[in-house]
Amino acid sequence: MNEKEKKYYDNFVRAVLSLQNEEEVRQFFEDVCTIKEIQDITHRLEVAKLLSEGKVFNEISKETGTSSATIGRVNKCLMYGPGGYRTVLERLRDDDGLQ
Repeated sequence: MNEKEKKYYDNFVRAVLSLQNEEEVRQFFEDVCTIKEIQDITHRLEVAKLLSEGKVFNEISKETGTSSATIGRVNKCLMYGPGGYRTVLERLRDDDGLQ
């Protein structure tokens, strides 16, 4: 990522952190993302949840309609990524916020 892109990314991260409640988060993401992008992001989180519960690719694809390529990518992030999915999943489980 070049310096300009890093600056944009850092600004985006700070913008997300500035949001104070679920409604503000919904409003921001509805403004900044297309419906398809929101669906893709939410499906990836659900895939991460199901993988962490031990579900297999075929079950996840059938349940969510997500491609095996996307499931594989999420699985790779869970196994080798920086830990973002795991952090979120643990916190949501701790808060009883993950359904």
